[in-house]
Amino acid sequence: MRFTLLAALLVTVPALALARPLTVCTESSPDGFDVVQFNSLVTTNASADVLFNSLVAYDEAAKKIIPALADKWEVSADGLTYTFHLRPNVAFQTTRYFKPSRALNADDVVFSFGRMLDERNPWHKITGASGFPHAQSMGLPKLIKAVTKVDNQTVKFELSEPNATFVSILTMGFASIYSAEYANQLLKAGKPAELNAQPVGTGPFMLKSYTRDAVIRYDVNPSYWGNKPKVDGLIYVITPDATVRAQKVKAGECQIALSPKPQDLARARGDKALKIVQTPAFMTAFVALNTQKKPLDDVRVRTALNMAFDRTTYLKAVFDNTATAATNPWPPNTWSDDKSIKPWPYDPARAKQLLAQAGYPKGFQTTIWVRPNGSVLNPNPKAGAELLQADFAKIGVKAQVKVIEWGELIKQAKQGQHDTLFMGWAGDNGDPDNYLSPLFSCNAVKSGINFSRYCNAQLDRLITAGRATPDQTARTQAYEAAQQIIHNEALWIPLGYPTAAAITRADVSGYHVSPFGRQDFTAVVVR
Repeated sequence: MRFTLLAALLVTVPALALARPLTVCTESSPDGFDVVQFNSLVTTNASADVLFNSLVAYDEAAKKIIPALADKWEVSADGLTYTFHLRPNVAFQTTRYFKPSRALNADDVVFSFGRMLDERNPWHKITGASGFPHAQSMGLPKLIKAVTKVDNQTVKFELSEPNATFVSILTMGFASIYSAEYANQLLKAGKPAELNAQPVGTGPFMLKSYTRDAVIRYDVNPSYWGNKPKVDGLIYVITPDATVRAQKVKAGECQIALSPKPQDLARARGDKALKIVQTPAFMTAFVALNTQKKPLDDVRVRTALNMAFDRTTYLKAVFDNTATAATNPWPPNTWSDDKSIKPWPYDPARAKQLLAQAGYPKGFQTTIWVRPNGSVLNPNPKAGAELLQADFAKIGVKAQVKVIEWGELIKQAKQGQHDTLFMGWAGDNGDPDNYLSPLFSCNAVKSGINFSRYCNAQLDRLITAGRATPDQTARTQAYEAAQQIIHNEALWIPLGYPTAAAITRADVSGYHVSPFGRQDFTAVVVR
């Protein structure tokens, strides 16, 4: 018996010693780690995807919602009450700045939603100008009447009306569950801002250190309730230039390089030391046209800009034809996609006529806002902006390209300061409302995520109607009508539906690219 135990230990100890940290080259610094305040995927990847969990999760392989912090839930017959039963003995992370005295309970769920929904909650005002963009754009303060604790392991959500998307919404990063105990500690100490800098969650990793524009280091959470990571720590090396990210993974300085350029993917295919992981993305790249700015408030002008745009040249130059041309807000394999809608044709002559009809026969001046560094949704921002600028010039529109750091760009764009804006959206769970409510509703104008700043009562009614019933046929009818309005009003210049990809070292296994742009490193092994 002693020999058998010793042999087992000899096998186990080397295996543990072989665990290595995982280094990932990422494209940008996060806005912070309090994910509810922000709407960028970069921030979600750095916070919700590694530090936190939500009540439920979306299983991308099975294409269904699965338990997470709640191991089961019930819905009342009238669709107005959702009761979630929490997984027992889930521990919050123990860090150098917080030591929890209890496991996750209903108080944490009530706090996490209360701060977003209740204006009387002290944390609601603390968040400041950034607000709660996802909760606001989806109308959750109006939808959710109450979140109440039934007992320590049970929490009840009461809705003001039935909503077919409610559980799907809870899979999103902003629905992460925070420690009420930690929040109270910060509030009493007069340090509420530290919630964004020193996060505490229930996720597989916990924050060790962060140097802005350089590196984020995470330790493995030893008390994680789920499948523990197979790596010995996680490092995000912030590398804005996509080509440099590709070079770093080739040199072994990173094991995974996110958001590579198509040209870097082509080079990596011939390298035996590297692997390419990719999947069609549930994402749309677009240029938002600010309808609250003259002359973009005129549909004829917006249509003219669409018809001036040479999408074929753009997709070849920027995406190397790895993205398909976009027409509607979401990719064409999404249920309810209206395939009867045809893209605006490339017709500069007709575009000039429309401008003249709108009172701008000699064109006008505008700006094109774009981020400095590439991403899945915009691999080469500078080249794309210059192509659009040249297309506009052909119809007399003089556009100044403004390159703005990502965090500042998002901040100013949410305030509606842009004219035209290169942007993209990644859905979270395959539901069309994941695009409609945050990007086209009137609530989303208030929260700032509706980058076209367009509020239309008829469109709002269609979005609401689509959420109100679980009947997919009825929802499809509402969403097809909504797509017609969005297209006819020319709120965007649709660009493309990209492919999500990453370059990894050949000795990395267990990593999968998410069509939603989310990151899960728990199954990754570095040999």
